[in-house]
Amino acid sequence: MFIQPLAPVGHSLLLSFIVAACPILVTLFLMGVLRRPAWQSSLGGLAVGLVIAIGLWGLPPALAVASITNGMVFSLLPVMWIALCALLLFNVAVHNGRFDAFRGWIIRHVPNDRRIILIVLGFCFSAALEGVAGFGTPVAITSALLIMLGFPALDALTYVLIFNSAPVAFGGLGIPVTVLGSITGLPPDVLGATIGRQLTPFACLIPFYVMALYGGWRSIRQTWPILLVAGGSFALTLLVISGAGLYSLSNVLSSSVSLVASIVFLRFWQPAPDPAYAIDLSRINAEKPANAAPVPLWQGWIPWVTVIAVVIAWDALHVARIGALPIHWPGLDNAVFISLYKSVYAAVWKFEPLGTGTAILVSAILSALLTRTTLRQFGAAIVTTVRQAWLAVVTVALTIGLAFLMNYSGMTYTLGYAVSSTGMFFPLVSVFLGWVAVFLTGSDTSGNALFGNLQVAAAHQLSLDPVLFASANSSGGVMGKMISPQNITTGVSVTSLKGQEGVVLARTFKHSLFLTFCMGVLVVIQQFVLR
Repeated sequence: MFIQPLAPVGHSLLLSFIVAACPILVTLFLMGVLRRPAWQSSLGGLAVGLVIAIGLWGLPPALAVASITNGMVFSLLPVMWIALCALLLFNVAVHNGRFDAFRGWIIRHVPNDRRIILIVLGFCFSAALEGVAGFGTPVAITSALLIMLGFPALDALTYVLIFNSAPVAFGGLGIPVTVLGSITGLPPDVLGATIGRQLTPFACLIPFYVMALYGGWRSIRQTWPILLVAGGSFALTLLVISGAGLYSLSNVLSSSVSLVASIVFLRFWQPAPDPAYAIDLSRINAEKPANAAPVPLWQGWIPWVTVIAVVIAWDALHVARIGALPIHWPGLDNAVFISLYKSVYAAVWKFEPLGTGTAILVSAILSALLTRTTLRQFGAAIVTTVRQAWLAVVTVALTIGLAFLMNYSGMTYTLGYAVSSTGMFFPLVSVFLGWVAVFLTGSDTSGNALFGNLQVAAAHQLSLDPVLFASANSSGGVMGKMISPQNITTGVSVTSLKGQEGVVLARTFKHSLFLTFCMGVLVVIQQFVLR
């Protein structure tokens, strides 16, 4: 059995921390500084990680290969299966004209102002998609819609990635909170309520933050009522629902309330017309195919209402449990001892043929049937999805392969142990543990599974609130979502920026750091002022 070392480099925790961070730093440097494509950056990080894991952490090569392959298979099912099916739903809507109808509905019912459309789609609509899909697909779908409405691709991606931070902790019907509870042994409803309180101010302020980036203070003065309605209704619903113990519905209900409240509010209030932010409707009309069959605009909602309804029903009926099979990974399961937790490291891949991805696939098929999509259109949507997503699949496999390698070698636990040893500074920096985990895995769920126990152990050691810091792991993690190679790669897959993930990372990185630091300050206030 391989016993993970915590400080193998010169028996120094500081030096070991620096070396363990190298794969992450290499990935960030290649993407953000050298602007290399995400797959090349992830491959570079994996290569560096493999050398360090075997050469310095002493991980046997057979275990290294097993951990990487385990991560890569996990990246395919469930991670990219969910993303691929969501992209298929999107492409079916594109090929049968319902995506264009949805765009037409937005143009007709929302003021002709890109700032307002950015809030309604980039914040409210994207959050609703995050509640059922996640893994970068809300970013891809919403960005594509914004680009069709005249936004530059880089702006659309950047702003939606920042918006996407607010709903992530309760995405996928609250799975991150459920996993956090099971890992730490803490009540998930209490964790959900604490996470809700941590994210409430951010959910309310994120629309103002993005509007300041997009249009400056002048735009905030002109649009603050809708910013307050969109962010305030989301935040208030999140606070109430998560506080009532219904964390699994927190994101779906919050985003739905925010979307409906914003659209209804815009029936009674609109900003003064500003030509600088008006959509060029003549260009959009000119882009429509001349021979396209007319589609009622209301039908543009069919794909999105269908997927939300199906996924909620799927979860309520526990369909995913049917045929689920735990597979103990050969050569890796119980072959590693986690020194930090004093426990054996299991390696169990949960095979779920009827998981969330399959629910979304069923939604795509139902949407196609409801809209009388032809087999030719459906086939074209499949081809488009494969063409768009194959590089994202490769990138995510490399990224999660690196994450699993770092986990099983002990490099990740060295990072966590070093951060948890910061003493009085731990309340401020604890959120960065979740940030690192989500950067690596692209998933708040995986981040909670990785560092949830560490946060609780450190909190007990320092006589701090374990619930607060387990929750901080999840809340800090959501801020790492906007720089995750997985999230960015899936997001760019439907835009003209494919291969330019480093450009997107460079735009979002500083905002990710700033918002994570702000979350850390909030955790400090919760621990020492509000407790």
